Amino acid sequence: MNNNYKDRLRPNANSPVESDSCCESPMVESRDGDNVCLNCGMIIGRNLVGNERRAYTVEEVNKRRRTEPRWREFGPRTMLPNSKIDSKGRLIGAKGKTLFSRLSKIQNSLISSIERNFWEAKPKLKMLTSKMNIPEHIKETAWKIYSVVAKKKLTMGRSIDGFIAASLYAAIRVHEFPRLLEEVCEASMTPRRTVHRSLGMIVKEVLPELHLKYKPITAEQLVFRFGNDLQLPMETQKMAINMLVQASKNGLLRTGKDPKGLAASVIYMAAKASNCRKTQAEVSEVAKVTEVTLRSRSKQIKNKL
Repeated sequence: MNNNYKDRLRPNANSPVESDSCCESPMVESRDGDNVCLNCGMIIGRNLVGNERRAYTVEEVNKRRRTEPRWREFGPRTMLPNSKIDSKGRLIGAKGKTLFSRLSKIQNSLISSIERNFWEAKPKLKMLTSKMNIPEHIKETAWKIYSVVAKKKLTMGRSIDGFIAASLYAAIRVHEFPRLLEEVCEASMTPRRTVHRSLGMIVKEVLPELHLKYKPITAEQLVFRFGNDLQLPMETQKMAINMLVQASKNGLLRTGKDPKGLAASVIYMAAKASNCRKTQAEVSEVAKVTEVTLRSRSKQIKNKL
C-alpha cells in the first residue's frame, strides 16, 4: 500500500503518459519541479524528492530553480523585475517595456531611504555573522544597534560596511563574547580605521539611547579563547589564569596595555611550564600580536610573580 501511495505522489518520469490525462500528443517538460505539458499547460507530475545539483551558470540556475524568489524583509513585497517576457513566456512589446520601466521608477521613488539602506545592510550583516559563527542573540542586538544608526542618519556620507562591522563588534562587547576587532575587520574586509571611527560614534550616540553598556574585553576572557585555539588542556589554561591574577595582586599595572598581549604572555608561560610547549610564533599568530610584545609582557609578568 505504501509503495502505491508513493507512486501516486511521485510518478516515474520514464513512464508513458496516458492520453486521457492530457491532450492527444503531450510534450512533457520539467519546470520548477513539475512535469508540465507544453501543449495544454497541465501539470502531469511533481518531483517531491530529488538530488539537488549545483548550478554554475545563469542558464543552469533558471533551469534548476524549484522555488519562487524569497520575499524581502523590508519594503514592498511585489517588485517589478526588468524582464523581457511576461508571466506566460511571451515577449513584451516596446509599449509594455516603456510602461513597466515607468512603473518601476515610480515604485522606487516611493521607497524611503531607510528601506533602501536596510535592503543593503541586512544581507551583509547576515553574511558577516554566518561567516564568524556569531550566536543569534548577538546578531539581533547588532541589528537593533544598526537600526538606530540608520534612523539617526549617521550613515550619510559614510561607509555602510564600516557601521555594520562596528555594530556587530559593539554587540559582541555588550554580550562579552570573545571576538577581536581584528577578526571583525578581516571578516568584513573593512579597514580597521573605518570600523574604529564608526564604533566611536556608536558608543557615544547609540548605546546610551538603547541603555546598553559597552564592556571592554579582559585578558581573562581571551586566555580561554587563545588556549582553545592552541588546543591546550584546561589545566594549562587555569595555570595561565592563576598567573595573571597573582601578577595583578602583586602590583602589575594593566591600564594602557593590550589585553591580547597579557593573555598571550601568560599562555606562553603556562605552556612552557607544562609539558605542552608552544613557540612564540604560534602564540603570537593566534593572539594577533608581535613576538616583541609577547616577550616584553612575559618579562613584566615574571617580575611580579
